[in-house]
Amino acid sequence: MAAPSPPNDPATDPSIQELIAARPWLRYHAMDGLLLDGVPLAAIGRDVGTPVWVYSAATLRARYQALTNAMTDAGLDIHVHYAVKANDSRAVLALLAAEGAGADVVSGGELLKARRADIAAARIVYSGVGKSAAELRLALAEGVGQINVESAEELAMLSSIASAAGGSVRVALRVNPDIDAGTNDKITTGRATDKFGIAYDDAVALYAQAAALPGIEPVGLAMHIGSQILGLGPYREAFGRIADLVHTLRQRDLRVETVDCGGGLGIPYRNEPAPSAAGLAAAMKQAFHNLDVRLAMEPGRWLVGPAGVVLASVVLVKQTAPEPFVVLDAAMNDLVRPAMYDAWHGIVPVSATDAIGPCRPVTVVGPVCESGDTFARSRSLPALAPDAIVAILDAGAYGAVMSSTYNARPMAAEVWVDEGRWSVIRDRQPIEALWERERLPA
Repeated sequence: MAAPSPPNDPATDPSIQELIAARPWLRYHAMDGLLLDGVPLAAIGRDVGTPVWVYSAATLRARYQALTNAMTDAGLDIHVHYAVKANDSRAVLALLAAEGAGADVVSGGELLKARRADIAAARIVYSGVGKSAAELRLALAEGVGQINVESAEELAMLSSIASAAGGSVRVALRVNPDIDAGTNDKITTGRATDKFGIAYDDAVALYAQAAALPGIEPVGLAMHIGSQILGLGPYREAFGRIADLVHTLRQRDLRVETVDCGGGLGIPYRNEPAPSAAGLAAAMKQAFHNLDVRLAMEPGRWLVGPAGVVLASVVLVKQTAPEPFVVLDAAMNDLVRPAMYDAWHGIVPVSATDAIGPCRPVTVVGPVCESGDTFARSRSLPALAPDAIVAILDAGAYGAVMSSTYNARPMAAEVWVDEGRWSVIRDRQPIEALWERERLPA
């Protein structure tokens, strides 16, 4: 398995030119600066203000089509359920729905957002370790296609709710295959010590129990071993364990018609080696080709991550030793991944002139009152004057969706780029909205 590059290691950082060359939806124009699908990002930053999220519709479409084509080329008939948690923008959901995707949701709110974006309920899979009774009733009322049950306790609760309503629900048991995906500890989900899924050794007995419960129609198995996975080895091992379970269940005359293979395929934030969609398709085919099961998958980051950038302006450059601090107007409340996961994101100037200037190591930070509000250390960047705009790359997944209003900072605007035009798809939050729902006690 390809190991993730160590975070913030300047010796392995790609250059600005290497970052742009690896992302064909981005390019520099001598006068207009950095372009996203031909649209000048400087104009968006100037007109909408910064920080601002910008998404490429063309990139999102192309990645969805590349993923589904890879599955088709491997001879797999697979149902794609987009992981809404990666980016729940209505524009993103509507585009993927138009392309034919369903949704993987993990809350009642995500379920309703997916329905509002015209994703058919039958194309929605409801996952998550802590579904409340109210959320399960909502899922039944909406008629979701499948609920991925994560515990014996949830199964009993769902049986009670479904039978009381006089109906039944299609259920897959999410199995924890006890596989270490080799990713960040905070985003691995398939080890025995993680909170997700049913213990592998308990799955057969619980599946048989599910078949006998009122209101429950067990139809298959589900798995998810983590996020930002940069090697196919963990997938092959996990798929193999799930395939063995299918054989065991069928030997006991239990019906298994579907396997949800989860998501988690990583992207090359740092231009590091990353598995392809074709590689993942080959791993699925190797494990399940002779089982006559309908496959499903839950991609999120792989689809939308590269399609987004966040634009930020330089507030000031604080000259200190051993290296200057470049202070941006974006902060950890906007993009929390570097603070939360030590995640690496490419940072490039929007000005073409700045991009070719001599570089020096700097620390890039935001204005939030936390030392953790740091985007990069010892990052090689050219001199940047106040008000210069930079683009933080590969920010389409787990970016705006994880934003907060910490330090009383309003939520940033979001912009959509499609066919050479751009439009605002979420207005910048007015400052008054931070307190409009507050009340003083009597």
